[in-house]
Amino acid sequence: MERSVGLNNAQLGVLKLLSTLKSDEEVNELKQVISTYYAQKATAEMDALWEKGLWSEQKNQDVLKEHLRTPYK
Repeated sequence: MERSVGLNNAQLGVLKLLSTLKSDEEVNELKQVISTYYAQKATAEMDALWEKGLWSEQKNQDVLKEHLRTPYK
């Protein structure tokens, strides 16, 4: 049997914020803000990996050459 889990405080806060949006334009603006936020977090994390020596230009090239598609039979 699946257990029902309530929303946490962060999720409730986001829902409260979303309830104030009045137009599609506001929704799109918020989407852009959220996208920018996560892009900045990803950039900061990659910068940290570079600074720690855990990522390099060679690693970039290796990732670009990887074939990650699922083989279909």
